[in-house]
Amino acid sequence: MTTKHSPWHEAETHLAARDPVLAAIISSYGPCALRPKKDYFAVLCESIVSQQLAVKAADAIHDRFTAYYGGEPTPDKLAATPPEKLRELGLSGRKAEYMLDLADRFRRDAITPAAFAAMPDGEIIDQLISVKGIGVWTAHMFLIFALNRPDVLPVGDYGVRKAFMLSYALDALPGAKLMENIAAPWRPWRSIASWYLWRSLENK
Repeated sequence: MTTKHSPWHEAETHLAARDPVLAAIISSYGPCALRPKKDYFAVLCESIVSQQLAVKAADAIHDRFTAYYGGEPTPDKLAATPPEKLRELGLSGRKAEYMLDLADRFRRDAITPAAFAAMPDGEIIDQLISVKGIGVWTAHMFLIFALNRPDVLPVGDYGVRKAFMLSYALDALPGAKLMENIAAPWRPWRSIASWYLWRSLENK
């Protein structure tokens, strides 16, 4: 059950009224817990660290990485780090390259986080995917979990696809077109719906 104190109350009410499947999920899991994250650079660093790694391994490397920078990695600090040191912290050679490219783009304003609030989703995605190692999936996760953009449907995310299949009794993992069709009534709150679909997998 949602409450009027939830920051996403309007979204929860909209979704529950338009989709009985989501209504049941929302009733089971309660208010949406999405909250914005302000340190965009750190969020993107963590995204690169965690790519293609099990959660435990990614967490261990990320802990070493952040500890090396005193808990606050910044573009300037990272840019001054030799690739060999990044390897010592547990990053692959390729991920070290990605990290340094990310730092470089922040430092020369190829990525403009101060302007994100006024930018449409598509422009932010374009900036992010210009970074080596950051693709559309990572950009979608950033929009949802860091910026809390309300209407992102991450059609390339395995978890969301699996939740669609299970929740809507589909015969197989859906493609983007089917997901978009099912999600059409969710607009302008597809990010919140996606969050609930992720939550629905917790007991499966």
